[in-house]
Amino acid sequence: MVEAADTRTVGHPGVGRVLVVIPTYNEADNVSRIVARVREAAPAVEILVADDNSPDGTGAIADALARTDPQVHVLHREGKEGLGAAYLAGFAWARRRGYDAVVEMDADGSHAPEDLPALLDAARDADVVIGSRWTCGAQVLNWPLRRLLLSRCGNLYARLALGMPVADATGGYRVYRSTALAAIDLESVSSQGYAFQVELSRLAHRAGVRIVEVPITFAEREHGDSKMSPLIVAEALWRITGWALQDRRTAVRRGLHGTADGQVRWP
Repeated sequence: MVEAADTRTVGHPGVGRVLVVIPTYNEADNVSRIVARVREAAPAVEILVADDNSPDGTGAIADALARTDPQVHVLHREGKEGLGAAYLAGFAWARRRGYDAVVEMDADGSHAPEDLPALLDAARDADVVIGSRWTCGAQVLNWPLRRLLLSRCGNLYARLALGMPVADATGGYRVYRSTALAAIDLESVSSQGYAFQVELSRLAHRAGVRIVEVPITFAEREHGDSKMSPLIVAEALWRITGWALQDRRTAVRRGLHGTADGQVRWP
């Protein structure tokens, strides 16, 4: 009789050991559900719940999950420092422990764990995989027209302003190979929310790593409160404009010229 392979060591075929980082703040209604769905959809991956000292007991629930499942881990952070800081802490945790790829996933269920195998399959031949809401085959469920227009227009602005061939630069469902994280200047990252995802898209594009997008089904959360706010949107627009101006000043200093479509091409 052949014994089953230890998936904690083998990881995802063609990718290696995978860590799914799930930041949480007041996600007591969701954390058990999302962990169970990930474990069912992708049994070979491991999970890190990065909790920002949630007052609703999310961290304690995550600890209970970790005690019964060796593939679930918990990173307790001192307080609410934002999505970007939580992911950066998760990246550092993964790199210190030698994981081959890190996944970003929201705790609220909007990122369907059932789509994760397709993202990991794409990571066999890519450095960064974005679970995209705005590529052919994707679906966005239960969003009002205002949210749809805001996301579509924001991503169009980011793509044109920063010259990135990415349809969903604000999307937060992603796979980063460890080599891509090593190529990106993570110490320079300071933004949060939508802006954090755009900033990592920009840095990955400038680092020359291969980025691919895979269509996903995105659904609005069913439990708990959304962390979206006008301030997060304003930060993203302000930072995208600043980065675009910075890129153009750098291009001028280097003696580069814009292409016919107005985008800057980096050497």
